[in-house]
Amino acid sequence: MPRPTSPPKLSLILLLALALLCLPLLGNAATRVGVLTMQPGSIFFERFGHDALVVDDPARGEPVSYNYGFFDPGEPGFIGNFVHGVMMYQLVALPLSEDLRYYQETGRGVSIQWLDLSEAEAERLAAALAHNARPENARYRYEYFTDNCATRVRDAIDTALNGALKRQLEGRSHGNTYRGESVRLASPAWWMWLGFDIGLGPAADRPLSVWEESFVPMRLADALREVNGSHGRPLVGAEQRLLPHRIAPEPADFRLPWWPWLLCGALIGFVAVRAARHRPRAVAAAALPFWALCVVLGALMAFIWVFTEHRFGWSNHNLLLLNPLCLLLLPGGWRIARGREGGRGFGRWLGVVLACAVAALFLLWIPLAPQRNAHWLALLLPIHYGLFLALRRR
Repeated sequence: MPRPTSPPKLSLILLLALALLCLPLLGNAATRVGVLTMQPGSIFFERFGHDALVVDDPARGEPVSYNYGFFDPGEPGFIGNFVHGVMMYQLVALPLSEDLRYYQETGRGVSIQWLDLSEAEAERLAAALAHNARPENARYRYEYFTDNCATRVRDAIDTALNGALKRQLEGRSHGNTYRGESVRLASPAWWMWLGFDIGLGPAADRPLSVWEESFVPMRLADALREVNGSHGRPLVGAEQRLLPHRIAPEPADFRLPWWPWLLCGALIGFVAVRAARHRPRAVAAAALPFWALCVVLGALMAFIWVFTEHRFGWSNHNLLLLNPLCLLLLPGGWRIARGREGGRGFGRWLGVVLACAVAALFLLWIPLAPQRNAHWLALLLPIHYGLFLALRRR
């Protein structure tokens, strides 16, 4: 990830943390490998936390941090690649003190889990990291949920353990989903969690194994505490907190109840029907920005499905609720707002938009590709129904 420039001087707390790292070396000169977990930050691309692998080889001096989270926003075509879901990240090896400096300055907590590996496993993992950090090997195709900084760390450890990590994690589940984790971690920024919740399709609602949910760095840290190494002992031999967390903590788990959304949607629909008896122009004027929002969001979801590699946004059922066909309602709505009739076909298109919203309700009940959008259904279906009743005869 991009790092702001900063003076080379470290704070006292960072120096103390590095000193603690060196204490075990007094009695053990073997190579150690640790998992560095960084808590979520305040910038939108830091909301999910971060992690890295640390190789501490006394023969080579300061521990080295192998960080999979670097990208270059200045590379040619970066914005276009980001939009289309073709992101290239790279693994960078840098001194641990340099890697920690950014997190110390931004108030993000950092902890390290030292792995209880055999000497051969540690050496094999260290050699693989050094090889992959070479310029010709460092770049990789970033996938937000399935191939990111946390999954790369997880997979590197699993390879060193000859698959033992995956075997212990893939058969268990906490019931988390990609949508649930995304909305939870993005919740401090309302626009961000709304974007995830609206833009993710049914593929994001499949219950994840503990192996899969380890795409979140903090979940990976929890998972590592629950497994054993190849020798039968706990894989995490020791943990240290290197930096305190001084900003807002990681959001807790939460669920969105659907009934407040239903109350809000039903109230809006009811008001539209009542108001249309005497003030249809005002109802139509209020409906215009709603339909315009449906067009914009629906077109964006359709673009993600058809033209990008963001596969967890494909087949999005919210397309039936935030329907781009609302574009066909705008001319009629504008005419009604100006005191004229809606025109030929206006009532028919109102019915089509309502029928699509009803179809989304049936899709919620079909178990083939369920999407957890009950709250959006509860909000938007009554609004579409209310506008249909209010304006269909205009």
